[in-house]
Amino acid sequence: MESLYLLIPLSLLVIAFVVVLLYWSVKNGQFEDLEGPGHAILMDDDTPKKNQPESVSANTDKDGEGCASKT
Repeated sequence: MESLYLLIPLSLLVIAFVVVLLYWSVKNGQFEDLEGPGHAILMDDDTPKKNQPESVSANTDKDGEGCASKT
């Protein structure tokens, strides 16, 4: 019975903290766009850009040599 004197106020503090945390997250827009990031992953464009010159690739350094050729 004596433990209830500690547990009830402690549980009220935890509930108050959760309510404040929920209020803060709603106020700051954390729940505004729940589906947007999921759609952004699906619509990701993995094709290379058209304006990049073909002579420069991702595996060459500025001298035009491959990265694996340097020792």
